[in-house]
Amino acid sequence: MKVFVADNVAKKVSFAKFGIIIYRDITIGTSPQMLKGRIRLFQESLQLDLEDKDMKDIPGIAEWRSVFKDTGTDPSRYRPSVEALYRRIKKGQFLEPFNSAVDLNNFFSLKYETPFGIYDVSKLDGDVTVDVGDDSANYQGLNGRKISLNKMLHTSDEAGPFGSPFVDSRRTAISEGTTSALHVVYFKPSMEASECEEMLAAISEMFLQVHGGTSEYWVLDKSR
Repeated sequence: MKVFVADNVAKKVSFAKFGIIIYRDITIGTSPQMLKGRIRLFQESLQLDLEDKDMKDIPGIAEWRSVFKDTGTDPSRYRPSVEALYRRIKKGQFLEPFNSAVDLNNFFSLKYETPFGIYDVSKLDGDVTVDVGDDSANYQGLNGRKISLNKMLHTSDEAGPFGSPFVDSRRTAISEGTTSALHVVYFKPSMEASECEEMLAAISEMFLQVHGGTSEYWVLDKSR
């Protein structure tokens, strides 16, 4: 499987850096108790930090709201997924454990202040492209709604769109039967390439500590 960035992405957003990790021979299940505890403590600490903060005061969220604006998406109507997570935490609506892969994906998003997506490779068809959608791009979201991807960054395969920094699709969702996964990291625009590489290494190492298996990762850089 190859991953590409469409030419129109760099025309819309100047940073255009994306992290790609492919995991193989992994075992997904209920998160270990130690991981659950760590994620819970992180959320409690984050809630305290957010008490007197507005979302615009969080650098990663501010940057990603700007990215949405650059592509023509209204971030007040379609919030970046990381902002939706932060708003939940601020209200004390802590994330309940789902499975080890999804739990870690959410933890990484909160920790690094940026959108993440994780997908079952067996449900993908052919190569993957990061693109900006038109009015024909849509899918059934994990929230049960039809998601329009018009003017929105998203990932697609030969079967169509399946993920975005807004909300992901049902079609490629991770489950406890998943043995290979694609992790997409939507880096903050301010990050340098070296920072991106270090971040991918840390994410991959922690993910494999929990799930076993192997990984390969790289940075897709179409910055102008």
